[in-house]
Amino acid sequence: MIMENIKTYLLLGLLVGLIYSICLLLHIPPFFAIIIALIPNLIAYFFSDKIVLMSYGARILEEDELPWLHDIVRRVARKAGIPKPKVALVPIQTPNAFATGRNPENAVVAVTEGILQLLSPEELEGVIGHEIGHIVNRDILISTIVATLAGAITYIAEWFLWFGWMFRGDEEEGNPLEFIASILLIILAPIAATLIQFAISRQREFLADETGAKLTHPLWLANALKKLEEGVKVYPLEHGNPATAHLFIVNPFRSDFIAKLFSTHPPTEERIKRLLELAKRLRYY
Repeated sequence: MIMENIKTYLLLGLLVGLIYSICLLLHIPPFFAIIIALIPNLIAYFFSDKIVLMSYGARILEEDELPWLHDIVRRVARKAGIPKPKVALVPIQTPNAFATGRNPENAVVAVTEGILQLLSPEELEGVIGHEIGHIVNRDILISTIVATLAGAITYIAEWFLWFGWMFRGDEEEGNPLEFIASILLIILAPIAATLIQFAISRQREFLADETGAKLTHPLWLANALKKLEEGVKVYPLEHGNPATAHLFIVNPFRSDFIAKLFSTHPPTEERIKRLLELAKRLRYY
């Protein structure tokens, strides 16, 4: 818990510094640059879960809506020893799921319409176990903050690319080093955001798989991952922010060379292999 808090604060500090640097390159006075740098971080810390849910049109389900789904979430949460998370439905056909929230007390497990149509109840329970694994392992705060701030960095860098030069006076003699730094920042800021996601999420995915498998059944999750991998190929997420990809149980976006290069998820084959090995160790078969 202490280490996760330290990682969260270090990440926030790093992103404050990056946004502050962009502001200085735009010749924004330091006082206002600090304010601009802090605002996205404060919003991300307190409202990132709501922002992510809103960005995908997710709707919190009442207890009388899909009661069987609430029962699955309640059962797995009880095994994990945490309060039952809220349940949200995302109105997209891409089969997927994610968890968000600052802590187990205000967590939300979100599932798409596509995953409800694709998986059996047992496989879906395996997926819910994975997401509750993220909640138990305290991954959801830092993952949601990364999703929000990485997206903000990407948009700011793109904005700087197209509009930043208007802040420079026509008569100003450009410093070559400043020009080079500006170009590097434009190129590297989105990559840095992606690498932050990469560093955070891969090992956490393996850990969430193991935690969820122990709460449910390793084979249920293994079978679900195989179906989800194929399902995303048929119904990839066409509209969405790639900075949120690491939140989902499998990458929801169309897989191309660049996507694979900066993938925030371990290879699904490796995840399935580990789950099968876990099933053997636990003598499920």
